[in-house]
Amino acid sequence: MVVRLLENCLKFVDYCCQTLEEGMLQLGELDLTSEDFLLDEVDVSIQQNLEDDIVKEALNQGVDLRQYSKEIERELLEVENASVQDYIKESQNIASLHGQIAACDTILERMEQMLNGFQSDLSSISTEIQSLQDQSIAMNVKLKNRQAIRGELSQYVDEMVIPETMITHILETPVTEDEFKEQLHELNHKINFVKEQAFRDARACLDVKDILEKLKIKALAKIREFLLQRIYSFRKPMANYQIPQNTLLKFRIFNEFLMTNERHVAKEVRDEYVDTMSKIYYSYFKSYSSRLMKLQFEEVAARDDLMGVEDTARKNILSPHLKNRSTVFTLGNRGEVLTTELEAPVIVPHAAAKNETRYSFETLFRSLHFALMDNSCREYLFICDFFIVSGTGAQSLFDAIFGKTLSMFLKQMEEYTNDCYDSIAVFLSVHIIFRYRAIMAKRSVPALDRYWEALLNIMWPRFEYILHLNIQSVRDCEPQKLGQIDCRPHYITRRYAEFSAAIVGIDQTFPNDRVGRVLGQLQAEVENFVLKMAAQFPQRREQLIFLINNYDMMLSVLVERTSEDSKEAEVFRDLLTARTGEFVEEILAPHFGGMITFVKDCEMLQEKGQLDSLREQERRVQQIVRGFNSDWKRALEVINSDVMRAFTNFKNGTQILQGALTQLIQYYHRFQKVLSQGPFRGMQIRNELINIHHVMVEVKRYKPTF
Repeated sequence: MVVRLLENCLKFVDYCCQTLEEGMLQLGELDLTSEDFLLDEVDVSIQQNLEDDIVKEALNQGVDLRQYSKEIERELLEVENASVQDYIKESQNIASLHGQIAACDTILERMEQMLNGFQSDLSSISTEIQSLQDQSIAMNVKLKNRQAIRGELSQYVDEMVIPETMITHILETPVTEDEFKEQLHELNHKINFVKEQAFRDARACLDVKDILEKLKIKALAKIREFLLQRIYSFRKPMANYQIPQNTLLKFRIFNEFLMTNERHVAKEVRDEYVDTMSKIYYSYFKSYSSRLMKLQFEEVAARDDLMGVEDTARKNILSPHLKNRSTVFTLGNRGEVLTTELEAPVIVPHAAAKNETRYSFETLFRSLHFALMDNSCREYLFICDFFIVSGTGAQSLFDAIFGKTLSMFLKQMEEYTNDCYDSIAVFLSVHIIFRYRAIMAKRSVPALDRYWEALLNIMWPRFEYILHLNIQSVRDCEPQKLGQIDCRPHYITRRYAEFSAAIVGIDQTFPNDRVGRVLGQLQAEVENFVLKMAAQFPQRREQLIFLINNYDMMLSVLVERTSEDSKEAEVFRDLLTARTGEFVEEILAPHFGGMITFVKDCEMLQEKGQLDSLREQERRVQQIVRGFNSDWKRALEVINSDVMRAFTNFKNGTQILQGALTQLIQYYHRFQKVLSQGPFRGMQIRNELINIHHVMVEVKRYKPTF
């Protein structure tokens, strides 16, 4: 209807436009450019434009203005009459034009009336359209509301209704089937939903409440029976509890259902699990530790196996002791317990006993605590996953399971450490703890943190106590009671070198300040002991040989087992350098002492400017030069022989020999320099000096070829 009305309006507008165009064309056909319409206006304009000029011209020519005015009036009258005649001639056209204009006015009036009618109609149509739009919006809102209500109501009914399949599976299907677990999940959801709706006073809950309660009781009974049977299966002799434990993880939804709907049943299951596993772990680790510790070496370090005790010292035949006390201070392959063997499989006691294999304590300690760490990590992760606990709750549950076992371990470790005098074994055990604690931290299992700390509190004091015993033994050691000594490295210093290298090498991964302090005290006592032993030699040369051999041996062991820039190595390197320089001076003195003393005296007098005192040294110079010329080659042979016999380390002896020969070349060069200055410059004896290059060539003969 609206479209049809708009089409009629457009047709009428087209008709009106066409009519107006025709009227305009007719007006254009009239001769509107003639003077008939504009004559009066033209006359007035011309008169206004020319009046001033005509009057001025008439005055200039002396014309009579009255006469001129009359002529003008006559001309205007003629023009007026002519104009009237023109109007009369065009009267018909004007009348026709008037009629056409009147007709156009009529048409336009009709158009105005029609357009006003159209405006009124369009206004009413717009109102109707707005009304229809409002009705459509209202209907759309009602439709959406009904659809939303229908969806929620449908979901509400679906969640409220208990299907037949759920009842069948809960009552008849075994709990191990997937269908039972799926329906149990749905049952738990419906129970929670009905509780929520009952809190809102929904009357529909009364229809399904009894059925849900009966299904819940039935499900609780089946789940409780199943879980308790699984837990009881752990108690079978020779049973691998890890297999049923892994099976329980597949049914952790059962524990979730118990915790949500019947907490006292969930607590009963958890308490039964804690009691069962606590007994299993305690029994297993008690048996394993007792059988494992029987595999320890029969010979263990005793109280008399200290660093400062002589190897040949008489021992108590009733107490166990080591045949070779030096093994207490040597690391050897024992350090592999921290590297390749750290996560190796545990020791099987009956297999090792069958093969009559024996182990050191730290190896047994590693096996025992690796088993403890592995089981603790698995158990902690299990209880967090199955019992849905974390943080303090998980730690409390773990302590309830492992508390008795850990207490037994701490008691055993305390008993052993109180009788242990093998400091390397204790220190290796400490670092095993460090590494296992780091592994558990990486696995995000803090279960044994307090146990590790308690174990360290037992072992650290014992380690320091054993080291203090060794320090005291070195301090109390009297060189006179050690029997005959020679210049070779002493066994006490060798023990210290091996022990210090072992402790420093182990401590590099997890450095500890308390270890550095105790080792510093031991090092100071060993240095004092070496000096006391060196004082037993009557000659300074033998003292220096003894000191150099011991310092070199300790430095070599430390550098080989640790690093060249360690604190201990740096100390002995400085001591070795100082004693080596002193020995070089000592070994050169018997053969070249006169030249060396002369050089030092002359250089000192030259520094003081006392050149006159040097003039009296000519005879002394002659003796030195001739003595050097006659004996220097033999002296080199003697020095080479003495040095190579004196030092046990061939490499060190070679270096000392080269240092001595280098020092000799320097002294001989300084000697020639002194003779070329001051009062010695004109002496004839200078011509007898052997060329220094000749001496250097001879010295190169003693240079090692390797």
